[in-house]
Amino acid sequence: MKLGLMAAALAAALLASPAWADADKAAIAAAIADSSRPAADVARDAARKPAEMAEFAGLKPGDTVLELLPGGGYFTRIFSKIVGPSGKLYVAIPDPKGPDAEPAAAAIASLPGYGNIAVVAIQPLPAMAPLDVVWTSWNYHDLHLSRVHADMAQVDKGWFALLKPGGVVVIVDHVALPGSPGTETADKLHRIDPALIKSEMEGAGFVFDGESDVLRNPNDPHTIIVFDPSIRGKTDQIVYRFKKPN
Repeated sequence: MKLGLMAAALAAALLASPAWADADKAAIAAAIADSSRPAADVARDAARKPAEMAEFAGLKPGDTVLELLPGGGYFTRIFSKIVGPSGKLYVAIPDPKGPDAEPAAAAIASLPGYGNIAVVAIQPLPAMAPLDVVWTSWNYHDLHLSRVHADMAQVDKGWFALLKPGGVVVIVDHVALPGSPGTETADKLHRIDPALIKSEMEGAGFVFDGESDVLRNPNDPHTIIVFDPSIRGKTDQIVYRFKKPN
């Protein structure tokens, strides 16, 4: 009887396995060790914790991933190598002719060995293959900027529609004080209240599926802009994962 109960418990635990249990650690380690990565990217690894981040997202070869607003392409290179030739990495960028242009993604996609990258417009997002993972790092707050004026309910519902059942969204961002207003705080500090992220994502149908504290910094006062030399690169950051129910 006890063996039967233990077997049932084990089966339940396996069914409830977190996303990082599916991650391919060998593929992640190989992507981070890839010799084609720029030295400037490698120098950021200690602060950005790419192995922990990719494992938390559950990334593995063959996945279909959407990376939003990739900036200089730090994670773009890593994700492309993790998902490999059997996977696909969509990278969503602003208007290449606009003031927020991010040319790095297209430049990376043109290099040998990165043929699984498709660069797409972020507004509006085009149709794409059903996604395993949506990733956005240090820019969810940017969608709340007054000059962007994004309809977050529609944005988050759009991600929900693109994901496979069981797929996840991973959001990494700079922490603001509890109760901080979204737009005003994004404009002034480039931060966001984690509770606002949860509220918006759950409002779109997502289920909160876990967090990592690997980028937390309790010594951050949360009241200064993230570009201030005293805190830049050392802000308190949340790493949240939201799941589309099966």
